[in-house]
Amino acid sequence: MFRELGTNVIAVDLDPQSNLTSAFFDDDALEKLWPDGAHSRTILGAVDKLINRMGDIESFSPEQVVDRMHIIPGDLGLSTFEDRLSQGWRDCLSDNPPDAHDAFRVMSAFYRVTIRAGERCGADVALIDVGPNIGAMNRAALVASDFIVVPLGADLFSLQGLRNLGPTLRSWRSSWKERKQRETAPNDILLPDGSMTPLGYVILNPSVRSNRPVKAYKRWAERIPEVYETEVLGGAFNLGDPNQLAMIKHFKSLMPLSQDARKPMFLLKPADGAIGGHVAAVNECYEQFKSLAIRIADASGICFAQR
Repeated sequence: MFRELGTNVIAVDLDPQSNLTSAFFDDDALEKLWPDGAHSRTILGAVDKLINRMGDIESFSPEQVVDRMHIIPGDLGLSTFEDRLSQGWRDCLSDNPPDAHDAFRVMSAFYRVTIRAGERCGADVALIDVGPNIGAMNRAALVASDFIVVPLGADLFSLQGLRNLGPTLRSWRSSWKERKQRETAPNDILLPDGSMTPLGYVILNPSVRSNRPVKAYKRWAERIPEVYETEVLGGAFNLGDPNQLAMIKHFKSLMPLSQDARKPMFLLKPADGAIGGHVAAVNECYEQFKSLAIRIADASGICFAQR
C-alpha cells in the first residue's frame, strides 16, 4: 500500500522462514534465488563473509518486484547468523578494540545492507519483516529500525507476547545506546540510531462485526490497550486507546486468490478470480490498508505522493 500511494519501497525479509519472499516470487524464481551453493542474491549472501569471519557485508542489489518496489530476499539459511549476532551483542562491550569493531560490524550488518540496497534502488522507506520472537536475529533487525509496528491477534498469546516484548524492547534500546557511547565503538562504520520507536499496534485476524470483534475475541481485545501502554510504552494507562492503528478484518476468501495471483488482496481484479461478492471485499480491504498506511506514515513522518 505504501507503494500504491506513491512511495518507493524496499522490503527486507529478515524472517528465516522467508514467507514474505515466497509471497512475491513463484517456485522457478525462488529456485534461482536459493540454488545449490552460494545464495548471492539473498540477505544470507550479503552477510555470508561476516558469518564465516572472512570479511564484511557484500555489495548487494535488491530484487525488483514491480515498479517502485524492491525486496532484499530472505533465506532459510539465515538462522546460521544467530550465533554471531548473539556473540556480537556481547562483544560490543569488549575493551579490546578489534573484538569490539568486529562485533559492531556484525550488529550493524542488517542496517548497512538495507541502507546500501535502498540507495541503489532509490527507496524512500524500508519495511522490515521479522519472525515472531525476541531472539538475537530480531534484536539486530529492530536495532536497525527507526519505528516499530506490532501486529497482534486478539488472544492470550498476543497479550503474553506484549508482556515479553515491552521490557525487552526498552532494554535493547538503552543497551544499544550504551554500546554506541563506548570508547571502543568504531567511527568508520555506519551504525543505526537504534531508536525503535513504537508507533502502535494492529489487531489482525479477528472475526469482526461492524469493525468490532465478536464476543469470542472481545475479552482479549479489551485487555490489549492497557498491556500495550504499560508494558511496551512503560506508561500509566488512561481511558482511550490512541495506540491502536487499525483492526484488519480477516479476508479469508481473498487470501487464496492473493496467493495464486502473487499480488496484494486489495489489488485483486476479476481476472484473478475476484468476482461477485469478492469485489466488495477487495474494495473494503483496500480502504482498510490505505487507512493503516496513512496512519503509519503520519506517525513516522513519511510523505506520500498521493492519497
